[in-house]
Amino acid sequence: MNRRTGPVTGLVKALLTLLYGVPLFWIVLTSFKASNEVFGSPFSFTPTLAAYGDAIGPALFTAFKQSATIAVGTTALVLLIAVPAAYGLARVNGVVASLGLGLLIVFQMAPQTANVIPLFQIFGAWGLLDSMVGVIIADTALLIPFGVMLLRPFFRAVPPALEEAAQIDGANLVRTFWSVVLPIARNGVFTVGTLVFLLAWGEFLYAVNFFLAPGTYPLSAMLSQQVSAFGINWPGLMALSVLTSIPILIVYSLSYKSLRDGLAVGAVK
Repeated sequence: MNRRTGPVTGLVKALLTLLYGVPLFWIVLTSFKASNEVFGSPFSFTPTLAAYGDAIGPALFTAFKQSATIAVGTTALVLLIAVPAAYGLARVNGVVASLGLGLLIVFQMAPQTANVIPLFQIFGAWGLLDSMVGVIIADTALLIPFGVMLLRPFFRAVPPALEEAAQIDGANLVRTFWSVVLPIARNGVFTVGTLVFLLAWGEFLYAVNFFLAPGTYPLSAMLSQQVSAFGINWPGLMALSVLTSIPILIVYSLSYKSLRDGLAVGAVK
């Protein structure tokens, strides 16, 4: 059985590597080309850093700060709301839990584009257009159902007997949650927080609609400015794509072990 599945597994890995690796290789390769060499031979070109020189500047650092603020703010707000909500749904059974989960599924199914016009009107009345707060609130509302549904199984895996033992020792509900439940489920919280951060880092739709000045766009929206009516600046677009991906690679590399281990590490410790 193992002899048969071994080559098949290796073949699948090789195909996936080609499927994802070739486009990434092409992106990096194109970022070192001149505009007139983009559609030429993949290897017969003179490497240049002109695209990176044009991309790196005050506009890039402003967009980076915008993306980082949106991602960190959204992650903090989502966890602040989703953690207690997921814990409550994990400990409540019956009609209330079923109704809550059903509403979360419905909210999760609503397309992001359907919220743009209503949110634009609301934020306009509240004075939150062209404001970082408005984009963070919009992203938070979009990702809370996602966070709650992912966190709920982690809290359900925490044995209720541990909470009962803590209450017998005199701990109240808040102390029990903070000292007993949260340390066991911390890997789940960290996993969800990382996923929310990665999703918020790629914010585009709300940014281009709620920020009125292109100079305040985050990185993902800044990429769209490389596409114009006169054509596409392929080296500039690819250079910005590489620079935008670096923080994501760093976050993923630092969090890979915790994402892989999941709840098991927190439960054992």
